[in-house]
Amino acid sequence: MTSAPRPSSSDPTKPGRWADLWLRSLSAVVLLGLGGASIHFGGAAFAGFVAICVGAVFWEILRMFCADRTRVALAGGIVATAAVFGASLLSVWLAPLVLLVPLLFGAWLLDGPRKAFLVVAAWVLFAGFGLIWLRDAYWVGWTFWLIFVVVATDVAGYFVGKHFGGPKLWPAVSPKKTWSGTSGGWAAAAAMGLVFVLLLGMPADIIWISVFVSMASQAGDIAESALKRRLAVKDSSQLIPGHGGVFDRFDGMLGAGALCFVVAITWG
Repeated sequence: MTSAPRPSSSDPTKPGRWADLWLRSLSAVVLLGLGGASIHFGGAAFAGFVAICVGAVFWEILRMFCADRTRVALAGGIVATAAVFGASLLSVWLAPLVLLVPLLFGAWLLDGPRKAFLVVAAWVLFAGFGLIWLRDAYWVGWTFWLIFVVVATDVAGYFVGKHFGGPKLWPAVSPKKTWSGTSGGWAAAAAMGLVFVLLLGMPADIIWISVFVSMASQAGDIAESALKRRLAVKDSSQLIPGHGGVFDRFDGMLGAGALCFVVAITWG
């Protein structure tokens, strides 16, 4: 008796390791173009771009916590967008009062775990405001540095992790992330810092600082993964082809932005 042939690993009917690469790349190019243009123009353009992204993330978070209340979640996203944009017009010390509005609105909507929602939503709102504040308070080159470090971390983590694989970073929370991809992201962040030192004359300390920003970016990614696992959600939404939701795409940026905002406010 002959045994059934073992399926080939190169079966053309099975999705390849890089099957989603072109869609991810196209979406990333569009997002980078929109984000880069808004950073360049600054002011209302950048504040509006970030506020819309934060509002979309807020909507996704509410949907994850209360999937049966989609319309109300949309209202929460609109409130969050308006609050972040409005806060960008105020001083850094008055902005928290405005950002409390969507937090209280979201907590009022929920019947479930308000504490987890408040922690995650507060992080998203204040990190989004922090990104706008950093663009206005510092030279635009610093904002581009932050963006490119996060993008380098994400891209290197994806390619290095896919190619080398190996031990998982935290399988209970994020089963796809590996130590190879994580360390590849750190190396790419340091390299990006070096590029900004050589090309734009930024201080050499930015090289090792880039690694910490990379870690904060990865922490943001892991925090969102933990939330999705807790709420049994695969993607925050399907708004961005190849990436899932806006939160899936911007979790790392929000993590890095929160760190830089706190450091800037604390030490200047």
